[in-house]
Amino acid sequence: MIAGRLNVETGTFAVKEVPIPDPGPGFVRIKVEAAGVCLSDVHLIQGLLRPQFLKGSEVTLGHEVAGTVDLPGAGVTSVAPGDRVVVQAGYEYNGVTLTMGVDFDGGWAEYLVVPAGVLVPLGEDIPFDQASIIPDAVSTPWGAIASTADVRAGEAVGVWGIGGLGAHGVQLLRLVGAAPVIAVDPLPEARERALEFGADIALDPLAEDFADAMKAATGGRGLDVALDFAGVDAVRAQAINCLGRDGRLVLVGLSGKPMTINDSTGFSYARKQIRGHYGSEAHHVPQLVALTRLGRLDFAKSVSARIPLADAEAAVKALDAKEGNPIRLVLIP
Repeated sequence: MIAGRLNVETGTFAVKEVPIPDPGPGFVRIKVEAAGVCLSDVHLIQGLLRPQFLKGSEVTLGHEVAGTVDLPGAGVTSVAPGDRVVVQAGYEYNGVTLTMGVDFDGGWAEYLVVPAGVLVPLGEDIPFDQASIIPDAVSTPWGAIASTADVRAGEAVGVWGIGGLGAHGVQLLRLVGAAPVIAVDPLPEARERALEFGADIALDPLAEDFADAMKAATGGRGLDVALDFAGVDAVRAQAINCLGRDGRLVLVGLSGKPMTINDSTGFSYARKQIRGHYGSEAHHVPQLVALTRLGRLDFAKSVSARIPLADAEAAVKALDAKEGNPIRLVLIP
């Protein structure tokens, strides 16, 4: 079979022939039908992110995967050949969380082997390309909103960065009743997208009247929650200033850099909070699949392009360059 392989030592990425994997006891072989291309994949190739628990120097990328069960391993009775499934992006082993496409081979391949416990039944209603992006592109903002930020109906929420995560963050905030939902992005195309996905207001963070516009949008009280999907220092400083009393900033985008609070006294006086967020929890993907099957969520607009797996390298370059301002590119084996 072909697979998109990264050598983490040399930073070399290529689509190459590799053996079809066999599932051991408790594992399942999945025929991959669709796999998302995430900015984290780009960062892995660029060396900005490195696997922590990878055995060896090469890994098949891809942590957003949907497909059909091809071959259950010994002892697996929870799924059968032909079942449509979406694959959770990680699992815990000996007290360590291993991430698919990072610490073990992922879904940029024709076949994938994973533990049976990470499979979520998909049913017949959701197309594979839309289902594939639920782990991470949708579940990460969902985890940030529903768990880390604990957003409640009627709370004012600002979303910085309307890319693959932020666009879905806007859609999910609309679902839980946040109001107003305020999108913040310097790109006019991204602000337009935010409004299409359900934002009440879209602001340019570089505009001279930004502070006044944010104040007007929140009725002068400031944000209850600010979500940083950009991972940029300037975003975080701006978001903190937009928080009202008891406001909480949730860091979803990763920067790897120190953070400075300029007015620490004012921060403490207003009882503001900063909360870190990473990925999603095991129950989030099943929740999202159920919501999608019930028609509460629709990801038809989320798939910007379907690209053959053989052209994975071109897909990576297109995402890195933001060609066409994509939400999610999806590889099709």
